[in-house]
Amino acid sequence: MPTLEQQELLVQANNLVLDQITPRAVVNAWGKPPLYHSEFSYFFVMPDFSVIPRSRVATGEAPRGWKAGVHAGEGVYFAYPDRGWLLVFLDDRLVYKEELKAEDLHALAKSWAYQDRFKTRLDEVYTP
Repeated sequence: MPTLEQQELLVQANNLVLDQITPRAVVNAWGKPPLYHSEFSYFFVMPDFSVIPRSRVATGEAPRGWKAGVHAGEGVYFAYPDRGWLLVFLDDRLVYKEELKAEDLHALAKSWAYQDRFKTRLDEVYTP
């Protein structure tokens, strides 16, 4: 894993290398994300060991080329509409990136807000 300074340089150069960048490096380089979401997520594990969040695939579908691997954990989603990036972190590492138009990122954030309306207190993560 590169040092934090090296990660920040990668982010500043728009070189978003999977599994090599932490959320801290992105925040240090680009500032806090305008749109943020965190939830327990399922990820399709692809043959090249990259992952795709289930939420980025149509309901009932699987990504092209997917065989059978699935990983789950707390997914952290950063959306930067001004830069056109959706970044997803799992276990404090960048695991997924997608270039999207600003309007698509705002629509995604609206869907997050809609989903959050239906969370119960049981869904909340306990932090002491």
